[in-house]
This record gives sequence, structure tokens and C-alpha cells, in this order.
Amino acid sequence: MNKYHEILTKILEKGKSQQNNKGGIKYLHNQKLELKPIDLLDILEGHPLARNKLKSELELFILGERNIEEYNKIGVTWWDYCGSILVNSYPTYFEQLPQLIEKVNSEKRTSKNYVLFLGANDAKTNQQPCLSLIQFQIENNKLVLTAYQRSSDASLGLPSDIYHLYLISRQINLPLKSITLMLGNVHIYQNNITNTKRLLRGENIKFNLNV
Repeated sequence: MNKYHEILTKILEKGKSQQNNKGGIKYLHNQKLELKPIDLLDILEGHPLARNKLKSELELFILGERNIEEYNKIGVTWWDYCGSILVNSYPTYFEQLPQLIEKVNSEKRTSKNYVLFLGANDAKTNQQPCLSLIQFQIENNKLVLTAYQRSSDASLGLPSDIYHLYLISRQINLPLKSITLMLGNVHIYQNNITNTKRLLRGENIKFNLNV
């Protein structure tokens, strides 16, 4: 059982129940998911992901693309509920990433924490980023990447976020030591519980998007 499956199992077995405006969930607070390169290989090779779409989506984020039509052109439709424009969402903050990555690659200071913040208090938005912070640190000439996620849909969003973070880490000219996610609230929606159990049994499934 890989570390992603472990956290799914933990939510199913120990999660608390709650209702929100998107439906019922089973959730846990303040979970840590530390992934070494071997763990990433295990998860990314063993989990069905729309890799090309996610890679193209990240590229549009970094370009600061806010027009939903541009995401539709690459086959990404999961932002359609936001309307025609992404307001103060991922592109607003990810467009700062290339400059930050360039700075990390040029300086490579072990004494410095390089941080990308996503989101702002009281900002008008139709989709506040669930991924709230990405931190780059260097230890023994290796990259240590840490991300804080305020809210994580474990069935759908979490594997995609892991893949995005992996793609980001590859832009740093250092070997990767680890990617660690601090999950403020990690949950499984009630309507995805049956399929999550099927996933853990090794079946190919498709999850429902809750918006």
C-alpha cells in the first residue's frame, strides 16, 4: 500500500463526518504526507491521472491564463463551474512562479526559504486555491519541497496536486529529496466513498466532482 492509499484508508477508517455546502464528507485535520522520490514513483505510476491535461493546466496557470475557454481547449472542464474567468485563483499566483524558480536556481541558498503564497484574505474570488503555500528549501544540495494545503479532496484533487508539485520540482536544478504536503483538512466526499474503496482494491474507477 503506497502512502497515498494509506491516507485514503486512514480517512475511511478514522475520519469524522461533516456536512458542508457541497455535501457530506469524511475528514481528518492536520495530516502530513511526506513523499520521497520512490514514493512519488509508486503513486504516479500506480494511479490513473490525466497527465497531459494536468501538465497543460499547470502551464496555463504559470502563464496567468484566467479565461476558462483556454482550459477547455486542452480538455480541462473541471473549472467550468467558476464562470468564464478564474478570479483570484491559481493563475493569479502561479504566474509569479517562473521568477521564483529562476531565483532559486540562480541563488541556491541553503539558508533561505523560497516561498510562493497562493491566495489572499478577503479577496473576491470564485475559487480560492486549495493549495495555499509552496516552499523551496535546499539541504545537502538537494531540494526539499513543502506545500501547505488548506483543503484537499483526497479522491480527486490530492493526486493531481501531487503531480503538479512533482512537475514544479523538476524545474529546480537540484536532485529532489522529498515533497511534503501538510493537509489542513483532507476529506473524501460521501458520494465517492464506494469508489474510493474500489480504488483501494485495485479497480479502475472514476470519481464525481463536487462543486
